[in-house]
Amino acid sequence: MRTRISVQAMLVVLSLLLPAALRSAAAQPAIYKADPVHSKVGFTIRHFVSEVDGRFNAYEGTIKYDPQHPADSSVQFTVQAASINTNNDDRDKDLRSPNFFDVQKFPTLGFTSTKVVPKGGDAFDVTGTLTIHGVTKTVTVPAKFHGEVKTPMGVRAGFESSFTINRLDYGVTWNRAIEGGGSILGDDVNVSLRIEGVRQAAAAAK
Repeated sequence: MRTRISVQAMLVVLSLLLPAALRSAAAQPAIYKADPVHSKVGFTIRHFVSEVDGRFNAYEGTIKYDPQHPADSSVQFTVQAASINTNNDDRDKDLRSPNFFDVQKFPTLGFTSTKVVPKGGDAFDVTGTLTIHGVTKTVTVPAKFHGEVKTPMGVRAGFESSFTINRLDYGVTWNRAIEGGGSILGDDVNVSLRIEGVRQAAAAAK
């Protein structure tokens, strides 16, 4: 005997299944690749009694964001030390030298997260290992998620983090005293990350 299912019954079944399917799709974590053209990995440091700012132009970053389970999110960044740019060729050459980053010996800087702790809303504390000048330290930095939007250049999301490190902790120690007291450079470096990430297709993310 054939079982005949009415159109109405099929619609009821679909109406029950569809929301569950949509929730399942929405629960999937998103993988974003940093777009260097629309992002910034920057820093500032005291110079005499003012500040000098700079940035790194070459880097790769992957951010996995799971809105349903934020603690399962993760971050990984690799920065090319030689791409440092402070808009002064002589200074940048010095920064690449053994006086500072020694890029021939230590070509990359890197961060790999080990833990993400939600702080309410779209704020998080991200703990991980930060490597500079061949020295690796565990740090915890604040981060914010600024949302996701569909654009003609793909689905994009915004992320932000600002924190301070002591360059002496990473063996970047060059300095010089100045007459009257003090020194040319400060020890604290203020790091600022403004990342626009491009969402990856499911196959690419895997």
